[in-house]
Order: sequence, then C-alpha cells, then structure tokens
Amino acid sequence: MSTEFLLTSLIVVATPGTGVLYTMAAGLARGARASVVAAIGCTLGIIPHMVAAITGLAALLHTSAMAFQILKYLGVAYLLYMAWSTLRDKGALAVDRDTAPRSATKVIVSGVLINILNPKLTIFFFAFLPQFVSTTEPHAFRRMAELSAVFMLLTFIVFVGYGKFAAAIRNQVISRPRVLAWMRRTFAGAFVALGARLAFTYR
Repeated sequence: MSTEFLLTSLIVVATPGTGVLYTMAAGLARGARASVVAAIGCTLGIIPHMVAAITGLAALLHTSAMAFQILKYLGVAYLLYMAWSTLRDKGALAVDRDTAPRSATKVIVSGVLINILNPKLTIFFFAFLPQFVSTTEPHAFRRMAELSAVFMLLTFIVFVGYGKFAAAIRNQVISRPRVLAWMRRTFAGAFVALGARLAFTYR
C-alpha cells in the first residue's frame, strides 16, 4: 500500500462534500449513533461505484453523455430534495431533544442514495484507482478491490469523526434556537450549492 495512495485518498475523503454534510447533519439532528449509521450508509454508497470501476462499467458513464447526464441530474434532484427537507424540519437537520430516532434503515438508505447518485464518484474511481495498479500486476482485479476497501475504510473513519464532532456540539445547538435556524439555512444552502456544482459538472 503506497503512501501516495493513502494521502491522496485521505485528502479526497476529508474534503467536505455531500457525504460529510449528511453525516454531520445526522450527528446534529440525532446524536452520535445516528452519525455513525449515516457514515455507514455513505460508505456503502461507494460500493456500486467501486464495482462499476472494477468491472469496467465506469467506461460506459465516461463515454456515454446520456448515461452521465441522467445520473447527474438524479443526483441534483436528490440534493435539492435534501435542502427542501432540511428547511422543512423533516430531513437531515430536524434537531430536537425529544425527537424520536429515525430508523437506521432510513438513515442508511439516504446515505447510500447520496453517494450512488454522484457520477463524479464513479469517474473518480475510474481515473484514480488504475494509477496505483501496475499494468503488469498479475492480480489487478484483487488489487483494485483491496485499494477500494481501504478507500471505504478511510471514508468511514473520517465521516465518523465529522459526525462525532457534530454530535458533540448538538446540545449547544439545541439550546440556541437562533443558531439552529441558521444551521438549517446553512445546511440547506450547502445542499443547494453542491447540487448546482454537480449540475454544471462536465465529464
């Protein structure tokens, strides 16, 4: 396992994006346990991209403008839905001391969808992983699977860290309604901004 791969993966994972935003929102809304569950969902959402890259399906997305556009706009629509849900207090950032916990299944499904509907993640795997697999590698498939597993592990660890931090300041947020209102707007605005960025993303 090269140091370059680990450092590059860590930078990519730690850079705030939709998964980080969703995990932090879960920590603020429901506490530390929910943030861990959200991190699990976002990590599982990497699997389809990993499989696509390893099996070569990513090449279709890379070469087919229509396939890329369809997945891209599904992702944009879901991010806008997350923004609307946040503002309506029914989604990622409905914070309240007495709120009944969302089922782990719903949290995980939302996390999985966030990463599945991100075509750039597939392109990332398609362009990134091959750089660390030699063309003379006798077991290239296994090597790519191993690197992907390491990337997923880093994703889970970093996301849990973000979520735990959010959960740690949860009580301070709950006790300050004005802060909570601004947090909702900030998270909703961030979802919209990420959606807009994705909408203007080209292959």
